[in-house]
Amino acid sequence: MKEKIILIGGGGHCKSCIDVIEQHEKYRIAGIVDLPEKLHQKIFDYEIIATDDDLSLLANEYKNFLITLGQIKSPEKRIRIFQALKESGVKLPIIISPLAYVSKHAKIGDGTIIMHHSLINAGAKIGSNCIINNKALVEHDAIIGDHCHIATGAIINGGVKVGTGTFFGSNAVCKEYIEIGENAVIGCGAKIIKNVPQNSLIFEP
Repeated sequence: MKEKIILIGGGGHCKSCIDVIEQHEKYRIAGIVDLPEKLHQKIFDYEIIATDDDLSLLANEYKNFLITLGQIKSPEKRIRIFQALKESGVKLPIIISPLAYVSKHAKIGDGTIIMHHSLINAGAKIGSNCIINNKALVEHDAIIGDHCHIATGAIINGGVKVGTGTFFGSNAVCKEYIEIGENAVIGCGAKIIKNVPQNSLIFEP
């Protein structure tokens, strides 16, 4: 029997996460947490059953949670929810699409989702509460910090270090063995060929 899981965040990213979980062998969605004005609405076949204020009550009833709130400008809300869930003692399982490839020599942290057609190569380390989005590539020995979003089609080459809280945009690519600081925002299609300081905003191709 599949274990129940609660999704937190009912926007567009949630829909993509639902698609991954529906193909997953271990979990079935018991409900979604979102804004008060959306209570009892449905996303596909799944009801919005609670708001953020109900998390402590849900933690007494369910043991598995996934943060399905998107992350582009800031990871702040995802981090806050992640920390609250950790303190409540619930599980934040790793969710891996059956259409992704994750090397047995890679390591992945709690609450991270690896989405369709992503490739995580040998020696890569991915932190907790990350989004590795559809068709992203994380090459050998790359290190992705906690609370990062590696967006669709992004390429993280070998040995690259990505700091905590960073957003790395769709189809962006970085040269091997460089470092990207914490809380950076790398825009869509950017080409990163040198180290990036923390809190940087880079939007040029």
